[in-house]
Amino acid sequence: MQVFPQRLSHSNHHASCTLLYKKPFVESFEETPLLVAVLTYMGYGILTIFGYLRDFLRDWKFEKCHLAREREEQKDFVPLYQDFENFYTRNLYMRIRDNWNRPICSVPGAKMDLVERVTPDYNWTFEHTGNVLKDVINMGSYNYLGFAENTGTCADAASECTVKYGVGVSSTRQEIGNLDKHEELEKLVAGFLGVESSMAFGMGFATNSMNIPALTGKGCLILSDELNHASLVLGARLSGSTIRVFKHNNMQSLEKLLRDAIVHGQPRTHRPWKKILILVEGIYRYSRNLFLAFSLCIQHVFFKFEQKPDVLCKACAKGGWFAYLFLVWRPFHSLFQGIKRREQ
Repeated sequence: MQVFPQRLSHSNHHASCTLLYKKPFVESFEETPLLVAVLTYMGYGILTIFGYLRDFLRDWKFEKCHLAREREEQKDFVPLYQDFENFYTRNLYMRIRDNWNRPICSVPGAKMDLVERVTPDYNWTFEHTGNVLKDVINMGSYNYLGFAENTGTCADAASECTVKYGVGVSSTRQEIGNLDKHEELEKLVAGFLGVESSMAFGMGFATNSMNIPALTGKGCLILSDELNHASLVLGARLSGSTIRVFKHNNMQSLEKLLRDAIVHGQPRTHRPWKKILILVEGIYRYSRNLFLAFSLCIQHVFFKFEQKPDVLCKACAKGGWFAYLFLVWRPFHSLFQGIKRREQ
């Protein structure tokens, strides 16, 4: 979704935000016990040493290697496999391969059924026994909202919409693919966010990678979180803008980059940036933590500059300064929130 919310004008809220902002931002993650860390690294080291020993035996034909390898007549070509990646796969990952890529025989819901399998050659190949493991807890699915279920609210609603609208529109919204459901969704999102309108896109990756170049270009600056999704990284690169990365969820790092960008402007010419785009995520997929200081950061940065207009005047002698925030809310695919501030 792409939305442009109304201007923030809660000046009385600035004092409380400033006090909270001065507190150090600390994320609470469970620390790894020292003994566990030492034993883990020792295990990797021992497996690596034995892996090189087994590769030596494979080279001299003392042990058979079941993994795909390049032919001798293809050695002069560009290698298809990276050396260490192939080494890790056959010597370390192969020992625990039975824990991954488990075949299922039910919908990938909160609980699912697995096909039981055994291996006669230490995980190089598997054979199905014909038995089924029932009601295994699913902890590795992208089924955020329950659309993979074959029963329930989502399944019933999808069935009704399929009967009424068909399985697809076979066209873009600019031609004949615009449905009343699209407009209803956009009005619902706009009403929920308290904005005039919104735009809905059907794919999160394409939304990020194809719409960021529409927002920025040459002469613009993008401030990106170091743990942003690949779609945001690709969109930033395609835009042709200058990209600077700040530390994950670190407001001090973001403020420093933003302050330097406004004061110093573009490299060499020192002209003010045409636009400044801040890229963050609402929920980070791999670390599973939230961008908690989103509103705190934006309100602090903007109100802090409002108290010091001379800083903006020096940085924006030729025109206005624009700053945008690009927020991706993972469970609802993509949600753009732009905050637009213009100083004369």
